[in-house]
Amino acid sequence: MMSPNSTIGIFGGGQLGRMVAMAARAMGYRSVSLDPGSDCPSAQVTDHHIAAAYDDLDAARELAERSDVVTYEFENVDATAIEVISEVKPVYPSPSVLRVCQDREIEKDTLSGLGIPVPEYRIVRSVEETVAAVDDIGLPVVMKTVRWGYDGKGQRVVRNTAEVASAFEELGGSVDAPVIVESLIDFAMEVSVVCARSLEGEMRAFPVTENMHVDGILDTSVVPARCSDAVRVEAERVAMSVAEGLDVVGLIAVEMFVTRDGEVLVNELAPRPHNSGHWTIEGCVTSQFEQLARIMVGMSMGDVGLRSPTVMVNLLGDVWEAAGGNPDWGAVLGMARTHLHLYGKSGYRVGRKMGHITVTGETVEEALTVAIAAREASMRRVDA
Repeated sequence: MMSPNSTIGIFGGGQLGRMVAMAARAMGYRSVSLDPGSDCPSAQVTDHHIAAAYDDLDAARELAERSDVVTYEFENVDATAIEVISEVKPVYPSPSVLRVCQDREIEKDTLSGLGIPVPEYRIVRSVEETVAAVDDIGLPVVMKTVRWGYDGKGQRVVRNTAEVASAFEELGGSVDAPVIVESLIDFAMEVSVVCARSLEGEMRAFPVTENMHVDGILDTSVVPARCSDAVRVEAERVAMSVAEGLDVVGLIAVEMFVTRDGEVLVNELAPRPHNSGHWTIEGCVTSQFEQLARIMVGMSMGDVGLRSPTVMVNLLGDVWEAAGGNPDWGAVLGMARTHLHLYGKSGYRVGRKMGHITVTGETVEEALTVAIAAREASMRRVDA
């Protein structure tokens, strides 16, 4: 185990890196971050910050030199920079896991090769191939860019043949920029599982989370998920199979569809802490952020047991917009069992993740009612 005061390097400067650094600090570890912004969320809490572009290999080497172990806080990073770092210091999850998760073609092919159920899909590189794929799969479908998509960006739902060609072109599809065509799943529920895996191969799956999205962005997470025990067991099994199959060291978030027949299909992977796991700070014995820090420094993994039913609601820039730039946080914190997390971002815009509210309760329904009320209360304008 690395001794306290060892340094965890974080490639990326957003809220995920910020919360990893905060969890590490609570256990006596230092941190250093790399991000182009000098006042990004991570920079506000790490011991040192390197303000540099993600593809700046000299800066990546500096991060490695200042760290004892390194992680990354989002998958749309420069894989070459991560590989450069891995030549100097351990990186968790490994660059090979990153390459799988940042390319939907590789991701789907890898999952299929592991026997993990996914929606029917085809990779296309021309309008003609797209038409053939849609004809083969059957409408409706969802078309996505193979790389760089997140929070609903880089994808389009197609419900009739007249939209197929325009959707391919809108997504920038070409021989060099393939598009994935997937069956649009008529799901009963979306769930996710964050799975932790140590260097020795020990695994612990956080409780299954029920997720609700608005415009492709996570809006609300509910735990325990309101699904059958059979679905819960299968979702955890799938997540652990993914973690083991990819030889993950660290965290892997597995987003899944639950069909109306109770089948569990993997939608996407994220090799890092996940928005749908933010509730673990208050809701679990060990948060996803502390768990990652524990794994990185070689410490025993913590208990992932659920403390109580918990609900998380995201706070987007829309809240600031509705409140005239000055939300009523006093009203939020005045509600029982409510916890406010703001990410320290310098400016808001509609759709930008700015923070979240977590509420614990005796029941999911109680926590959900309070969480929704708390977010609505925050939208009331407070005079400066």
